[in-house]
Amino acid sequence: MSTPTIDPEDREPATIAPTDSYQTAAPVWVYRAGTWREGIVEAANARAATVTYRIGHGSRGTGVDTMTARYVLPRADAAARRD
Repeated sequence: MSTPTIDPEDREPATIAPTDSYQTAAPVWVYRAGTWREGIVEAANARAATVTYRIGHGSRGTGVDTMTARYVLPRADAAARRD
C-alpha cells in the first residue's frame, strides 16, 4: 500500500474511524512531522491511540506517541502485524 497523501486537516470528520475501533497490533499510518509514517497500535481507547511508528524511511529508529483519530489511518499490510 502506498503512503497516504491526504492532509489530516482535510479529512472529512464523518469518514474518520474512532481510535477505539483499532485493535492492538493493528497496522496503521500515523501523521507526524508533516508526513504519514508506518505504525502499529499499542493501545487505544475512545479518545486516542498509542502507536509505535518508524521515525523515517530507511531509519531503524522508532517513536511512540499518543494521537487522536484525525492523525491515524488503517494500513492494509498483513505483514506488519506482530502475531
